[in-house]
Amino acid sequence: MAAPPQGRSAGRESYFDNVKYLTIVLVACGHAWEPLTYGSRTVHAVYLFVYAFHMPAFALVSGYFSRSFDMAPGRLRRLITGVVVPYVVFEVAYTLFYRWAQDDPGYPVSLLDPWYLMWFLVALFVWRMSTPLWLQLRHPVPVALAIGTAVSMWPGAGGDLALQRVLQFLPFFVVGLVLRPEHFARLRTWRVRRAAPAVLAAAVVAAYAVEPWLDAGWFYHRSSVAGQGVPAWTGLIVTPALFVLALVLTACFLAWVPGRRLWCTALGTGTLYAYLLHGFVIKAARFGDWYAHPWLHTPLGELGVTALAVGGITLLCTGPVRRVFRPVVEPAMDWAFRPTRRERRAAARESAREQPARVTSGGG
Repeated sequence: MAAPPQGRSAGRESYFDNVKYLTIVLVACGHAWEPLTYGSRTVHAVYLFVYAFHMPAFALVSGYFSRSFDMAPGRLRRLITGVVVPYVVFEVAYTLFYRWAQDDPGYPVSLLDPWYLMWFLVALFVWRMSTPLWLQLRHPVPVALAIGTAVSMWPGAGGDLALQRVLQFLPFFVVGLVLRPEHFARLRTWRVRRAAPAVLAAAVVAAYAVEPWLDAGWFYHRSSVAGQGVPAWTGLIVTPALFVLALVLTACFLAWVPGRRLWCTALGTGTLYAYLLHGFVIKAARFGDWYAHPWLHTPLGELGVTALAVGGITLLCTGPVRRVFRPVVEPAMDWAFRPTRRERRAAARESAREQPARVTSGGG
């Protein structure tokens, strides 16, 4: 194995690859734990704790890596090939999978109604397309939070394209847009790292205390707050409070992510593959009633499910899986686009280099 590149930039890349890998592990564990939450207060409490920040962290990191999006032709092309095309392919694939698994051949294909985890690709498209606007605002985070809060009080929003979720998670994406490397460096100082475990432990204890009456739907943001059986005005308080809670827990999580290159660092580049593919396994487990076995609802069984989730999502991040599914997750679609200015210049330089060689060989 080649030695990892040295320097500050290499350290930052290792850090963020570690962040992406650990975040997708939390996503997989959350999905795997969901059927176990109905019979275990401990599992439900840990589930609430993880759901309080893992998707906000995912959105925040996505925002951080979208800071350079500026509607340039090359970036628009990557948005189409890396987000829009996978969305269409996997939305259709999940629908066909549902038809087969549930013996429901009439289940409709609808690109306006994202199925299960596909909402996040819709969110990525909407968020990135709006990035230039957010970067022009003086105070983008308060504006995004105001939009998310307003939508949380609007029962009529969110029918098509999962807009409730897209707009309620938007503030976390915008936070990522305004962050800079020095902000992450401050998070990883020893002062913050010493405080983070106490904060996370307190959050777990609090989750256990409120577990009997707190519904996880508060963290899904699938609908308005009225869907939780409270008045609409509650969103004015709850949505900003959940935003602050998620940011605090995300900061504590990010503070303890290792910055050096680890065995799992390279897996961080395959998190989109793991995200799109693991849903088939999760849904197969639900459709096949795999969780009906009583042993899975014992402490050892719950640990076993966790280990399988971690192992499975790790496998889906690996190089062989990426090579197999690259044509649908990161398709090469040069045939569909005109060459960019940079590509034309590169082709012209290559042609200029080849021309003397042709002349020389022809003169022999």
